[in-house]
Amino acid sequence: MISLAVGTVGVVLIITGVAMVIQGWAGRRDVGRELAQQRISFPAGENLPAGLTQYAGVQVHTGVQARAYSELIAVHVAKATGGRTYSEIADECQNGGRDDERLARLRETAFMGQSLRGALLGAYQAWQVTLLVMGLGALLSAAGVAFLALAL
Repeated sequence: MISLAVGTVGVVLIITGVAMVIQGWAGRRDVGRELAQQRISFPAGENLPAGLTQYAGVQVHTGVQARAYSELIAVHVAKATGGRTYSEIADECQNGGRDDERLARLRETAFMGQSLRGALLGAYQAWQVTLLVMGLGALLSAAGVAFLALAL
């Protein structure tokens, strides 16, 4: 009776683990497909910041590349805003700069840049979650095999 229960748990763990690995791969494929559809490419040449030069001319297809591109956006936004965040620029607008057209454009630039970074970082996080799901699925499957071995 105990052998049957242990074997049943083993089979359930294997099935669950395999399903998790499949879902992780499917999620990873979906994230990659969505990134590819956006046609985001790093600029070609050597004008990339340090640490991003290996991505020159590369199209973004992975979560890791999405994170790297978000860093490129961060560099450009910081350069355009003098290192100020959207919140800081918005505060400046609210405190007397409402009619300043340059400040309004700067606020829009900061907002768009930080929004794009957030979306790309969300893709990176989803990419990482798929890796976690696949790893846990493999772990569950291995535990299932161990349970089956014990049952036999």
